[in-house]
Amino acid sequence: MQPIRQGDVILLPAQQSEGQKLSHLTLAEGEVTGHKHRISDGQAELYEKNGTLYLRVFSETATLTHEEHKAISIPQGSWMVRIQREYEPQGWRYVAD
Repeated sequence: MQPIRQGDVILLPAQQSEGQKLSHLTLAEGEVTGHKHRISDGQAELYEKNGTLYLRVFSETATLTHEEHKAISIPQGSWMVRIQREYEPQGWRYVAD
């Protein structure tokens, strides 16, 4: 499985998806617009462990949506959710969506 990117969110294949099960499927909220990267279709669960989110897709695929990006199909499996960073002369900063 290859990494999957939507805006500032990147999903990396993970060996595990353990942790505290969350009651929502929002991977990230836009800091600028308030829009959300979220699973809108398919069977999935979201977990948090030590400040890191893990997504587990149980159905063949799940749909990752965001108001400003094209919907993406996420294949079955376990994924680590990361927010991408970019370098500026002042140092690294998280990409704001």
